[in-house]
Amino acid sequence: MPVNRVRQYVKKYDVHLEPVEFAESTSTVEEAAQVLGVEPAQIAKSILFRAKDQFGLFVTAGDVRVNLKKVKTLLGGKPKMATPEEVEEVTGFRVGGVCPFDLKQDLPIFLDESMKRFDIVYAAAGSPRSALPITFEQLQAVTGGTVVNVQAAE
Repeated sequence: MPVNRVRQYVKKYDVHLEPVEFAESTSTVEEAAQVLGVEPAQIAKSILFRAKDQFGLFVTAGDVRVNLKKVKTLLGGKPKMATPEEVEEVTGFRVGGVCPFDLKQDLPIFLDESMKRFDIVYAAAGSPRSALPITFEQLQAVTGGTVVNVQAAE
């Protein structure tokens, strides 16, 4: 089960990190925020982009729109959002539950600095009914991600 896989993986970094499972869906930013009782911005959303044969996972605060020009620069080509099939094939997780680490394939992970404004963000923990409360610093350590600014201008 993907949530157990996530649980085992994070214990290598911090024994206090613990995914939480819910009866309700947390597969969208809005659903997750409602279930967790937090503002949507506090949800760490994971978006897989593809540019030619290069994939990159971008993790941002729930209220951030991604600037595709910045993604293009980081991936080296015109980006497109990955299909649900590609997401599962590349990450090992289904859309709505994409955890930003312990991925099936090795690929670059980009963490948007927008999440730094929160003490805790909530990342998907492998299923569309799960979340992992985690600090930005812990997320960076667990993912090995590169901190970037991919926010679109308002």
